[in-house]
Amino acid sequence: MACRISELVLEAADAERLAAFWSEVLGYVELGREDDGSIEIGPPDIGFGGPRPTLVVSPSGDPRPERPRLRMDVSATDRDQEAELERLLALGAAPVDAGRTGERSRHVLADPEGNEFHLLPARLPTLPVSAPPR
Repeated sequence: MACRISELVLEAADAERLAAFWSEVLGYVELGREDDGSIEIGPPDIGFGGPRPTLVVSPSGDPRPERPRLRMDVSATDRDQEAELERLLALGAAPVDAGRTGERSRHVLADPEGNEFHLLPARLPTLPVSAPPR
């Protein structure tokens, strides 16, 4: 395995309300807030990098229907970020100019159908594979 879904980013008109809703639905707790109003929620006592992805609810005033409101962010598990970036590009991912200033070390990419995702700098441990129940 080379990547794991580490977080899902959900754009919302009311980040507070949606974060509270999904916290109740998933049994998550608030893990942190960003200056842009984003709220990260995740499993209690585990946080980012655990076996379940965290959810970042991000305020957005962009109601364009063609813009997806849910994005996956992935983290490498068995190599560094730059090696994983090379692998993803070889698989058909394409860099996206998202107008970022470079203050964060994430890579904005698009899958072969144009769906954007981010490759985060955090390297996460590989999760053990369990056998399906019989």
